[in-house]
Amino acid sequence: MEAERYSTIDDLLAWPGTEPVELIDGDIVQRPMSRFEHGQVQTALIGQAFPLVMQRQPGGWWIVPEISVRYNAHHCPSHDLAGWRKERLPQRPAGIMTILPDWVCEILSPGHERKDTVTHFLRLQRAGVPFYWIVSPQDHALIAYALDAGSYRAVFTAEGLDEARAEVRIPPFTEIAIDLGLLFGAAV
Repeated sequence: MEAERYSTIDDLLAWPGTEPVELIDGDIVQRPMSRFEHGQVQTALIGQAFPLVMQRQPGGWWIVPEISVRYNAHHCPSHDLAGWRKERLPQRPAGIMTILPDWVCEILSPGHERKDTVTHFLRLQRAGVPFYWIVSPQDHALIAYALDAGSYRAVFTAEGLDEARAEVRIPPFTEIAIDLGLLFGAAV
């Protein structure tokens, strides 16, 4: 009986295909095709967080889309958005990140919801990532979690177009107001 072989980061780096892939619990999996709604959320969050990106210490952030983060030899997902506090990481990083992010945001894609709501949720919680957001463009919903005594606790929730017309302050970015209408592409 042959033991199951888990793919590693070396396997991921040597992947011969051109499609975007990531390493999830020892399996190399194809990333979903990007949809307009997904890109809208990424663009809106980056745009609204731009003052934090431009800010130096204290309070500044490195926030990037589609970033690969190595959690261990068999788990290196490409997060939709991830951020690092410049106080903790003062120099601009390069390459595949090996330092845990301070914040991760996953934007749900059809057929890949379980990866973001279960696999990443549990993996990031176990790794100790302080903040994890899940955004559903289809439902106009955002759930923000904060690590509390080793477990994620919801610290903010919004769903539907009525709530999406508000400006809110969501941890860890309480110093900026986030326009949920802009985030979800609601008509002005």
